[in-house]
Formats: sequence, C-alpha cells, structure tokens
Amino acid sequence: MRAACLGPATALVTLLACAPVAAAAATDTDSAHAKSGDRVITLIGRLAQQTRFPVNPGGAPAQGDRTVFRSILFDQYGNQVGDTDGTCTTTRVDNSGAEECVVTYNLPGGQLSVQGMVFGILNPGPPPSFDNGITGGTGEFDRARGSVHADTIAPGTRRFTIDLDR
Repeated sequence: MRAACLGPATALVTLLACAPVAAAAATDTDSAHAKSGDRVITLIGRLAQQTRFPVNPGGAPAQGDRTVFRSILFDQYGNQVGDTDGTCTTTRVDNSGAEECVVTYNLPGGQLSVQGMVFGILNPGPPPSFDNGITGGTGEFDRARGSVHADTIAPGTRRFTIDLDR
C-alpha cells in the first residue's frame, strides 16, 4: 500500500455519471480515451474518509491488506454531484504492488458499479493513474458499460474521465 496517506490508489477509484450529472459535468468528446459515439464525462473526486486494515499492523504491506473509503464527487463547476463508497484489497506486494478495487457510485438517478486492478500502489510519489471497468448499475444506470480513467491531480484529489459506451 502506498504509505497509509493516500492508500490504495487513494481508492478514489472509478466512477460514472447519470443524465442530471452529465448536464453539469464536462463532456469531452475529444478525449484520447473516448471511442467514436461514446459519451465522456469528467468529474473530480475528493477523499472524504479512509480506513486501512493491514494484515500486519505496523508492518510491511501484505497480501490481504484492505482499505475502505468514501469520496465526494464534483462537477467542473465545483458542485457536489454524488459520492463513492468502496474497498480495495492488496493482491500483490512484489513488482510495485497491486490491488483489486470495487466501488459503488451514488448519483442522482441510481448507483453505478466499477471494478478493476490498480498497479504500482507501492511506488513512491502520487498514487498511480488507472483504468477500471464499469460493470453495471441500477436505475438510470441499469446495464451500464464502459470504463473510467483516473489521474491524481492533487493530494487526495483525482480527476475521473468516464467513458460510457453507447
């Protein structure tokens, strides 16, 4: 785990958006991550709460370490548009480390599910960028698919580029 400060890739892992959020969020159809015809939404996530449950308290990172987190999501104008809740579990401590993350995004109109790996969690410096898959959702997000790209832009803050498949 990245020394307990931002933990499992700050675990601000992924996210998605819904129609009401999309109207307030930035739409970027020129993104390198966008495929033709996809809807791309950009949001900012700020870590609100994080608790780490190490296998070896006070010791080195280990397989099975777990982090539980919550973050608040904002649109390009700074309006709060939702939040995330999730967990990340360390699966590897060799080769710079890796963890598997599962995140639920609570947004107007329903919930979204995102899952995937984050590599390089033990490297010094800001948490690594990552891409995770949208696995589904509820309400307006029923059968949602696509991917989320995350970049750290400040301590405890990530930019999420959500690529919703059409």
